[in-house]
Amino acid sequence: QLQLVESGGGWVQSGGSLRLSCAASGFSLDDYTIGWFRQAPGKERKGVSCISDDGSMSVYANAVKGRFTASRDNAKNTVYLQMNALEPEDTAVYYCAARRYYGGTCMGAYDMKYWGNGTLVTVSS
Repeated sequence: QLQLVESGGGWVQSGGSLRLSCAASGFSLDDYTIGWFRQAPGKERKGVSCISDDGSMSVYANAVKGRFTASRDNAKNTVYLQMNALEPEDTAVYYCAARRYYGGTCMGAYDMKYWGNGTLVTVSS
């Protein structure tokens, strides 16, 4: 079964950190750009970050720039999102998704082939 599975979400106080993981099963992430997205309660899903298949390129939403860092370990078939200095506004369900190419449309979730089921991040003030 081809799937992505997110983990690492949880509850944290404002200013704290979490690291999310996105693990692939049934296929190799080596050839895939990975996007991170989040959806807060009652709001639309938004792009958080994208990282290219080899990790050499990445992009971040303005709201998380300087606080979040995407990375990947293709040997472990896993991509990570390190989230520091978390704020209550970061509370959301976080999803990872995969597509075959990088590019400017990644943050818009265009053409994503695989999606995870999400992991909830709750930041309290």
